[in-house]
Amino acid sequence: MSQIPKILNFSATDPSGGAGMNADIMTQTSLGCHPLSVVTGVTVQDTKGVDYVSPIDAKIVNDQARKILQDSDIDVIKCGLLCSTENIVMLSQITADYPQIPVILDPIITSGMGDQLSTQDMLESMLELLFPKATLITPNINEARILSSFNQKNKQSIDVDQIALRLMATGCQNILITGGDDITKSIVNRFYNSQNKNEPKIFHWERIPGSFHGTGCTLASSIAVFVAQGFSIGDAAQEAQQYTWDTLRFAFQSGKGQMTPNRFYWMFNESDEGNDEPQHH
Repeated sequence: MSQIPKILNFSATDPSGGAGMNADIMTQTSLGCHPLSVVTGVTVQDTKGVDYVSPIDAKIVNDQARKILQDSDIDVIKCGLLCSTENIVMLSQITADYPQIPVILDPIITSGMGDQLSTQDMLESMLELLFPKATLITPNINEARILSSFNQKNKQSIDVDQIALRLMATGCQNILITGGDDITKSIVNRFYNSQNKNEPKIFHWERIPGSFHGTGCTLASSIAVFVAQGFSIGDAAQEAQQYTWDTLRFAFQSGKGQMTPNRFYWMFNESDEGNDEPQHH
């Protein structure tokens, strides 16, 4: 591991600074890593929603990544919005050539405002080509339901544990299913791995009022940081949840829509995070 851990991010731009590549860079810099960036697409969006996504040509994505991988020793690969099936195929080939590098995959389907960002073909390609190479996937509960049940009409009725088993059957090593989109008093996140498929580690988090832009990107990026810094995948998932929760606790209004997580909250606030440990079992 290098003195300053380096994370190679595959994600799209976000001119509002809330999500995507911008969230990756801010999160990883805040936590002491060096982010390297492979742009997969350019978005037109603000805090109120996404107008459209323009994918970057897969050859350019490939050339960006391989140039960096030949030049730098990468500790972790983090994948966000990939923007096209061709980019997913290309990333599968890249990760196959570097099997020693852990892969944190955030399988983005929609934006926080519900804008559709991935086609069914993209999702099926992710399941087939990227999930088997992923060290950890971080779907929210709605994404997990969709990914585990393309052909099932009533997705809401599927048990979360059954969803996790279906996703693990694709070959991914670990899953963190987040529950922020469920209508529950507190947020319930579940961490699964091959050793505890039937007994997930469960985290309960106080639900912070408001709607936020870039929560999932912040979580996946911070997990990548802690893995790069030498934490086990389970401990990385726990530390990253605490960091993400704190960024929401100190979130700010940067536009007229959703709140933006404050990835540098520690620069402006005296953190009392030691008093806000998650409940888990």
